[in-house]
Amino acid sequence: MVLNNIEQLIEKYNNGETSLKEEQQLKEYFKQETVALHLEMYKPMFVYFAASQKETFTKEVSLNSSKNHFFAWISMAAVAVLMLGLYLQSPLTAQGDLGTHEDPELAFLEVKKSLELISTHFNKGASSINYLNEVENTTSLIFKK
Repeated sequence: MVLNNIEQLIEKYNNGETSLKEEQQLKEYFKQETVALHLEMYKPMFVYFAASQKETFTKEVSLNSSKNHFFAWISMAAVAVLMLGLYLQSPLTAQGDLGTHEDPELAFLEVKKSLELISTHFNKGASSINYLNEVENTTSLIFKK
């Protein structure tokens, strides 16, 4: 009866369906000197599990590493140099001509021309994904709610 129970537990163990209590029963069974011959192949695995449970890590782990602080300071210094470089590269004087127009009609025409250019490119991009509407219509016909 015990052997039949162990075989069922082995089957459940191989399927990943055992509880911790059942796995403990298997470990206790395979600790014995006498194990059924057809289950002998499982014994080294469970002996290894029992031995590995007793292993402990004895090396000391340092949480305050000066190496980490060094890299933090270096990264902050790099960001500061980068920001300073960007600030000094930009001109400190007036920005010059920003495309402003004295005549409101001319400004309106320039804006209109720019918006038409944007609209043309946007419509070209939108037309290339029109097939997505077809896919949505087809799937809504297939998978009616």
